[in-house]
Amino acid sequence: QVQLVESGGGLVHPGGSLRLSCAASGSISSIRALGWYYQAPEKQRKLIAFVSNDGTTRYGDSMKERFTISRDNAQNTVYLQMDSLKPEDTAVYYCHADIWGSTVGYWGQGTQVTVAS
Repeated sequence: QVQLVESGGGLVHPGGSLRLSCAASGSISSIRALGWYYQAPEKQRKLIAFVSNDGTTRYGDSMKERFTISRDNAQNTVYLQMDSLKPEDTAVYYCHADIWGSTVGYWGQGTQVTVAS
């Protein structure tokens, strides 16, 4: 079992920045990669980026230029730095742990990000 706890969401003005954090606990050795997804209202959940255990990163198509994923293996934490935020970035942001030998993985509870004036 892996537990994921996100933090750092909130209300931000357009053009602002936020940094999300996701702390992993439990069966850390089972984790193959940690990533971030977002789900806007009435939309499907989409990949933002993930970072593998060896530090390799991969970004989804929609936010690559404004968002940066990073990982602190010593703290078992993955971060998402979000810059130049836009109102259309408003969504619930979820942390995900990709597990060796599993196609399902684990999800955090999500953190709300609202971009508004």
